[in-house]
Amino acid sequence: MPRCLAIAANAFPLWVLLGGLLALWHPPWFVWFRPFIVPGLAVIMLGMGLTLRVSDFRRALRMPRTVAVGLAAQFTVMPLLGWTLAHTLQLERDFAVGLILVACCPGGTASNVVTYLARANVALSVLMTMASTFGAILMTPLLTRSLAGTLVPVPALKLFLDTVQVVLLPVLAGIALHHRFPRLTRAVLPAAPIVSVLTIAMICAAIIGLNAGSLRNSGGRLLLAVSLLHAGGFALGYVVGRLARYDTLVRRTLSIEVGMQNSGLGVVLADNFRNPVTGIALAAVPCAISATVHSVLGSLLAGLWRLRPPPRPPA
Repeated sequence: MPRCLAIAANAFPLWVLLGGLLALWHPPWFVWFRPFIVPGLAVIMLGMGLTLRVSDFRRALRMPRTVAVGLAAQFTVMPLLGWTLAHTLQLERDFAVGLILVACCPGGTASNVVTYLARANVALSVLMTMASTFGAILMTPLLTRSLAGTLVPVPALKLFLDTVQVVLLPVLAGIALHHRFPRLTRAVLPAAPIVSVLTIAMICAAIIGLNAGSLRNSGGRLLLAVSLLHAGGFALGYVVGRLARYDTLVRRTLSIEVGMQNSGLGVVLADNFRNPVTGIALAAVPCAISATVHSVLGSLLAGLWRLRPPPRPPA
């Protein structure tokens, strides 16, 4: 059974893509999930917390430069790329805000799965995801305010409080449960990845279903913008690793971490940008598309790198 769950979790791009297509075809199948979006993301972050131990923090202290480089790349490359694409492609205001918002989010837990599939440095991936997740408590609101504040008023304090609620508290709760109830944690962990994958798929499908009409009208340019955002993140993340003179495995890990965002967090935070007339948060649409695009691109990249193992260091 654990093996079957692992196989199902590794197929996460398929579930996200399938959910998005079905939501476009028949939105009512998924829009009912809207009230569960925030609790769903909290469950995902709780699952991430369950995988972390105090020893993970000690490991981070032993490789601070590498983690710091990844953290800096995460909160410079993607936000600036998101802002550039939103203006270059002249996206509608709400879609531009959504693209910038998801670009300012931390690395997603899906990056750990893709790093595993790519046979890169999984431990480093987890550390970078953990660092960017905690860093996002301050960086995501500040960057979104700086880069999207010219388009719409950005409630930085509200974004900060939402990030604490859906990221920090669940992760800390997961870490506490891991140490307080280790047997229960070991029993739950095999099912945690597939629960996270299916929850992300439902969150994205619900957002796409709620905004299916707008997505059909502006889907082409928006899909191009999101695809370029993540493709650029993968490429530039690898370049950063090369400039820092890291080995191939670390470069690949950096590429995946920078290129993949916590799109579910973006969906939740986008609720702060509801249209005052329609009550619809169109800014959530780029975030939902992002979950599908980065999962598909990341999986393709992982497949390519599995076929091209890094050269062994000279004896």
